[in-house]
Amino acid sequence: MDLQELDKRLLQAHADHDVPTLIRLYHEAASQAEQRKDHDAACFYLTHAFVFALEYGAPEADELNRKLYERGRAQRLAF
Repeated sequence: MDLQELDKRLLQAHADHDVPTLIRLYHEAASQAEQRKDHDAACFYLTHAFVFALEYGAPEADELNRKLYERGRAQRLAF
């Protein structure tokens, strides 16, 4: 999905308080940023996905934490 559509869906997920969708969309945004070689943006989106995953108790939190750790942006946590 293109960036405009992704932004639109992110805004709607925020408005709907749809945390599982927020996690998925921020993770997708991070993947797209990495494909563009924009590592700072990728980590920004990964951080958002990670925080929502932590708050929601989502199993994705472990993978997101690992990705941030591998990029030097977080401590590795045990889940």
